[in-house]
Amino acid sequence: MLGEASPAHPSCNMKTFSLFLIVLGFVLSSYSQASDASLRRAIEADNAARAGSGGKLPVLTAAEHLSRAEAYMGNRLFPEAREHWAIYLENYPEDASIPKALFGTARSFMWEREYLKAVEWFDRLVKDHAMTKEGREGLAFKGASYVRAGRNLEAARTYEQYTVMFPKGERIESAYLNIIDAYREAGEYDKADEWIQKAVSDFPGTSTETNALHAKVRMELFRGRWKAAAEAADRMLDVRSFSGSMTSADEGRYLKALAFEKGGKATEARSIFSSLAQSPGSYFGGLAADRIEVAGIRKTGASAPRLVREYPTPFTAALLKHAKKQRVDPRFMLAVMKQESSFRPSAKSPAGARGLVQLVFDTAIKYKDEAGYPDLEPDDLYDPETNIAIGALYIRRIKDEFGGLYEAVAASYNAGEDNAARWLNRTKPRDPGVFAAEVGFAETKNYVFKVMNNYRVYRELYTEDLRQK
Repeated sequence: MLGEASPAHPSCNMKTFSLFLIVLGFVLSSYSQASDASLRRAIEADNAARAGSGGKLPVLTAAEHLSRAEAYMGNRLFPEAREHWAIYLENYPEDASIPKALFGTARSFMWEREYLKAVEWFDRLVKDHAMTKEGREGLAFKGASYVRAGRNLEAARTYEQYTVMFPKGERIESAYLNIIDAYREAGEYDKADEWIQKAVSDFPGTSTETNALHAKVRMELFRGRWKAAAEAADRMLDVRSFSGSMTSADEGRYLKALAFEKGGKATEARSIFSSLAQSPGSYFGGLAADRIEVAGIRKTGASAPRLVREYPTPFTAALLKHAKKQRVDPRFMLAVMKQESSFRPSAKSPAGARGLVQLVFDTAIKYKDEAGYPDLEPDDLYDPETNIAIGALYIRRIKDEFGGLYEAVAASYNAGEDNAARWLNRTKPRDPGVFAAEVGFAETKNYVFKVMNNYRVYRELYTEDLRQK
């Protein structure tokens, strides 16, 4: 998905930052046009080639097969990409890009949630090309495929294999953390604890130590061991190495307060929640304020003209029509649109997501008939009405799937339904902050924070009918 531009450095003035946004918009627009043009060329060339060979793709040059496969993969047309890779692999077995084609094929099956098929292709890649970058990546993604298939012990063993084969590999630290979570999800808590201690010992004073202790907090909360969870939170907070980690001091304090609350220490819990509620802009501060119903502390000043300018309500008619029809809060859709596209209908991400709510075509086609667009083409997603209609339907489906928890909807939107479902299954007690803590990708976690903070401001500025308060 296409996120908003990174914030400017504190010393960057507004004029410079505005210029940065203009340049970024130009770059992204140029990328979008080039990607769409590459896709059109690949489709037209394939149609012409099939017409001249009885409907079957002929053998082309290695470079041409790779180029067309990349165009399809970049637009999430996975079977079409695999068709080119298959011809390439059969006819150019000694070519230098074989590892890239094997990796692409395996990844395409991951995107389609065919995880055990992906494992087969990653196995082939690792067996024949282990010492390439794609081979190292392939072993890590094999572990991820097992996790997503619910085969947690196989996942743990795969990541352990990575630590042995590539002790200085690019993903060595994340391998440790994945082992911890895989054993935890398999119910092997003692094994998870062993790897927590190993990570603390092998990576002292680093974000990996912090992440391992964070995993300990999450595991103890899941097990309902409130005293152990609070102690683990204290231990994590004492490390004070949050830069580059998957957690923060605010999160650690929130989880500690929750452990106190569940353990019957209401006074201590309220004290921590009250201190957190004073943190402006903090996702966990907002949750803390909600828990103790602190009136006024988190208010944004709804009448402030600056906030109204920063949080506008474009495409109101389409939002009210389609969001209300799908029982989705239009303010949540605005929060997503602000983060995904900055309200630009022509936005396209490097992952092939298009339009206001950044829909990928393989997702959109699942809902096109129900939304009333049976003849949907990829470029139709640049139309605001079409994008909002299908987006509202998609968001409603995943909202219903996840019990109305908008944090899970945001996580699913960014990282996929299977990942969000796994994180939700790990969420005990069932609390928005615990879910956010369980999100396993740094990018997705940051995305959830941004969308939910946007949503909080929109709720404070506007009614559900998008009238300014």
